[in-house]
Amino acid sequence: MNPLSCHPVRRRLMVSVAAAAGAVVSGRAFAQAYPARPIRIIVPYAAGGTSDILARTLGVRVGEALGQQVVVENRPGANGALGSDLVAKSAPDGYTLLLTDVGGLTSAPAVVRNLPFDPVRDFAPVIPVVWSPHLMVVSPSVSVGSVAELVALAKSRPGKLNCATVGAGSAPHLAGALFALRAGVDWGYVQYKGGAQALNDLAASQSDIMFNGMLATLPYVKAGKLRAIGVSSDKRWSTMPELPTVAEQGFPDFMTGSWQGLLAPAGTPEAVIGRLNAEFGRALSAPDVVERLTAQGAEPRPGSSAAFGEFMRTETQKWAKLVREAGIRIE
Repeated sequence: MNPLSCHPVRRRLMVSVAAAAGAVVSGRAFAQAYPARPIRIIVPYAAGGTSDILARTLGVRVGEALGQQVVVENRPGANGALGSDLVAKSAPDGYTLLLTDVGGLTSAPAVVRNLPFDPVRDFAPVIPVVWSPHLMVVSPSVSVGSVAELVALAKSRPGKLNCATVGAGSAPHLAGALFALRAGVDWGYVQYKGGAQALNDLAASQSDIMFNGMLATLPYVKAGKLRAIGVSSDKRWSTMPELPTVAEQGFPDFMTGSWQGLLAPAGTPEAVIGRLNAEFGRALSAPDVVERLTAQGAEPRPGSSAAFGEFMRTETQKWAKLVREAGIRIE
């Protein structure tokens, strides 16, 4: 007689162990065959912004390493929630990925009601990509050359200046709101679907001021289309050593910035996450990529998927606390 026939609990345990072992073998087999078709990276913002630039830069290199095309799709809408939700509800097979920023994942829950996804529960972190401080820039029609001059102008014209952002709850939006709070100024906010559109309108004097990541903003400054009056890092940036920080212009400890990261739908096999982490990590560590991104104001920050997940949880808590204490409300 089979001894397990008299012990239902043992029998169930053996079945569970066998099923788990089968799942591991199946996951490894899937990972060995991965990728068998093109991979798409969803960028939940319009083309030309920081996330889009990074996705296209890295996608080409990673595609060559994996032997499959990596296609970048822009899915703007609902301040990044539309594209993020698409990925959250995609099959967890490693063929649909999300490259987004702090605003789309960790600050959004604090300021946006009824998000259609849970940033922590519905995604599997793959790898952190870059961090970039904000450049504080003004349009050509705003004749100021320093943070102090901008504050004076804003106070003389309460409610008249407009701050361009890439959506409610985005990092540029919160940076503008937090600065206005610290400086005691009142200005409006103009919401755009992506950074490129916001920067173009700012250059055309359709809005007045913007906090935005250096990677997308620096070319406008170098071309003379926008005027930079401060950088929101803790020290002057090597790319623009002549530009003072916002902190040293009368706002101690004022530091804001944007980070981008790559994610997959929750439930994606760990072996696939590991493969993607390794390939994107190699791409981010390539000397020419490091040199290119650093020169444009972005620090490559590859790391483990586990560390990225913990960072996201910490960031979510930090933004929730900050927004609550500052009393920021997004209409």
